[in-house]
Amino acid sequence: MLTIWYLHIVNLLLQFNLNIRYGQVQRQVEAWLRETSERMLLHMTLKRVTMQEIADACGLSRNTVSKVFNGRGSVPESTKRMVINKARQLGYYQYSIADTVGGRHNGNIALLTQQKLLSHSFGTYFFTGFTNQISQYGYSIQMHEVSREELVDKRLPASLNTEQTTAILGIELFDRDYIDMVCSLKIPTVFVDGYVRAGKSLLQCDYISMENVTSETAIVNHAISRGAKRLGFVGDIDHCNSFYERWLGFCSALGESGIPVDRDCCILAKDGDYYGDTAWLLRQLAGLPYMPDAFVCANDFLAIRLMAALKKMGLSIPGDIMVTGFGGSPESTVVEPALTTARIPSNDIGRLAASILTKRVQQPDFPYQWTYVMTTPIWRDSTR
Repeated sequence: MLTIWYLHIVNLLLQFNLNIRYGQVQRQVEAWLRETSERMLLHMTLKRVTMQEIADACGLSRNTVSKVFNGRGSVPESTKRMVINKARQLGYYQYSIADTVGGRHNGNIALLTQQKLLSHSFGTYFFTGFTNQISQYGYSIQMHEVSREELVDKRLPASLNTEQTTAILGIELFDRDYIDMVCSLKIPTVFVDGYVRAGKSLLQCDYISMENVTSETAIVNHAISRGAKRLGFVGDIDHCNSFYERWLGFCSALGESGIPVDRDCCILAKDGDYYGDTAWLLRQLAGLPYMPDAFVCANDFLAIRLMAALKKMGLSIPGDIMVTGFGGSPESTVVEPALTTARIPSNDIGRLAASILTKRVQQPDFPYQWTYVMTTPIWRDSTR
């Protein structure tokens, strides 16, 4: 089975034009598989349930079910209850984990997210740490995916019952008004990361984030010490607070070295799927007035995709240009050259979030905590 996955991943990397070091590939891929096995299992457990499946189970049309979850149109109350109950049974937009320690049950935690939490490294390991820790405290968890319509209308998912919710954890939610709406519920709440400049806002909740500025500053200083005189940043700095803080670290390091920040040689487009499109990246690179000596990327995904584009242009990394990421994802060890990055202790942040949320439930009047968890720069071959 391991051999099959080994071949599959090698082929996938080749399709993405991400060269791998054949002398070390088996060791790297096997380590990657070990690290991501929990993610694969969680994906299988969290098989997405569609509105059509709920409609079929209820003997209703998909349009009727859609009205229930979107809050639009007239639907009899009895039908709403039937649809929501069936959705809960099928696990629509939620995942439940029950306490297995001592048989006690202290309440329900609602995990709110807009993104597919298990589709990226941070979310997977955070979720594992959080669920392991919170279940030790005797709480069950329900995951609720916030739709675009719910985000715009500032509505909770229909599957979330506030009367049966002890506390809320928000992650991958970067809309200020929506976060303020959740905080106004007066339910114990912790948010992981947040909207741009959230650290300067009077959030009425606990807040936890990975540390960004210090590690990014160290990464940029490292590139400068290796000869970089012109540096560009890649990523939407208004996407979330962590991206914005990494931008601040980038700017701070340049300022301290007397190097001007040149936005013209940065790729700062609004966050979107096109960042994963090599052709789009090639067009962005072709439009730059000059090629910098180093690109500092807001996360590992962006860095890996950028590396593929640079290689298509015939540029060598780090010989012609250095590239850095942020996150410490398993993928960052597999690409050639291995990516200089900053490791985020995602599992530990998940455990800490569980502890902070539990304390908030027990001490609702305790002053709100804003917690930053240290990240660690990792020097690899994508920088000289």
